Amino acid sequence: MTASFDLLDFVIIGLAAVAAGFVNAIAGGGTLISFPALIAVGVPPVAANVTNTVALVPGYLGATFAQLKDLVGQERRLRLLIPTGALGGIVGGLLLLNTSEKLFAQLVPYLILLAAFLLAIQDIVRKWVARRIEASGGSAANEAWSIGPVFLASIYGGYFGAGLSVIILAVLGLVIDDTLTRLNGLKQIIAFSVNVAAAIFFIFSDQVVWSAAAVMAAGAVLGGVLGGKLARFVKPQALRVIVVTIAVIVAVVYLMR
Repeated sequence: MTASFDLLDFVIIGLAAVAAGFVNAIAGGGTLISFPALIAVGVPPVAANVTNTVALVPGYLGATFAQLKDLVGQERRLRLLIPTGALGGIVGGLLLLNTSEKLFAQLVPYLILLAAFLLAIQDIVRKWVARRIEASGGSAANEAWSIGPVFLASIYGGYFGAGLSVIILAVLGLVIDDTLTRLNGLKQIIAFSVNVAAAIFFIFSDQVVWSAAAVMAAGAVLGGVLGGKLARFVKPQALRVIVVTIAVIVAVVYLMR
């Protein structure tokens, strides 16, 4: 898909992508910055969502590789859940491409509010998972029970994606007894598989605005690097509050239009 941008438009989406990569590296929820920026410069909602998914994939690489050590010994889970996540991402992408622009535009504020809510309760979910793991006493893992819920979460991830990690962690914590660190690593690789599968599917959809995607991909990588270097100086909770506040304001603006 082609779109006409001026220099200011590229600056806006580039800076939004840097911010998204930075936020994703520290607290998550970068889509809540980059997706509205694309719409603000005139990209139609469906194309904006598709372009955003493709553009942000490179930014997830660093976080995914950083947690590979936490996946040691989880080979069976990976064999079950990576294909599940990828298939769900493709199904979600297919649903998105078959949603009319009018309907998706109507859904946008509610999707943003849902994602903001998921981001807001991220710490609550983590603490709940940790308490459940401690209370379970480390009983045997039931990986197979996670396939259905992970698949449903992955469909959402392919359709919109913001807040996906929170949903997946909650699902994994509900059905698999393991340490929070290992479940976080598993969550990360599943979310990555969802986004990669959806992005590959979208590449052939003729909905990707490639000029914007290229600028945003570079910005997301830069933001991710900055986030990794500055993470110890930034409180994730404070950053999360800022992102949630921005997302709610954006959603309200959409609802009032």
